[in-house]
Amino acid sequence: MDGFWDLSGIEHLGELEKEVASCSRCGLREGCRGVVFGEGSPSARIVLCGEGPGADEDRLGRPFVGKAGQLLDRILAACGFKRFEHVYILNTVKCRPPGNRTPTLEERAACRPNLDAQIRIISPLIMVLMGATALQEILDPEGRITRERGKWVEREGVFIMPTYHPAALLRNPTLKVDAWKDFKQVVYRYREMVNTDHYSPHC
Repeated sequence: MDGFWDLSGIEHLGELEKEVASCSRCGLREGCRGVVFGEGSPSARIVLCGEGPGADEDRLGRPFVGKAGQLLDRILAACGFKRFEHVYILNTVKCRPPGNRTPTLEERAACRPNLDAQIRIISPLIMVLMGATALQEILDPEGRITRERGKWVEREGVFIMPTYHPAALLRNPTLKVDAWKDFKQVVYRYREMVNTDHYSPHC
């Protein structure tokens, strides 16, 4: 973590959100309506990480609220998970890139302290990386989502599952079969690590 902006002393998400709201470490803040910090349960055992806010997210200040977010909510419901009870949803960058383009390496690096601090405070047991950008930022800069999806990676006690971004499922519905396989693995892991009695209507 960069020494000139040290977030290591922050222990609560609310305090961190106030700090991140004033972040101007890259140019994305100048071109967006505001910072999209993330939302969900602060005590969630599952963190879902996407790429960055889109137009709807920038307008409302919430992650995954457009069509891709609506699909994600349906996937979570099929898993027996609720957005504000079981998971915390965030992105690799907190400000919308112009035209919803992929955030650059420099933009991701500038926002990485924010992401690291969020993960440290939430301290999840399971992380779901949705899409190539999240995969490359968290696990492997050269990672390919088509190659890595569906495979668990353990890092310091956290089990990490790469899968497709919900937006990719909207563009190519044939990917939904594999994505559902991945999320079923998340449900099984959640039962192993968190709640053996967790109910899912479909798995």
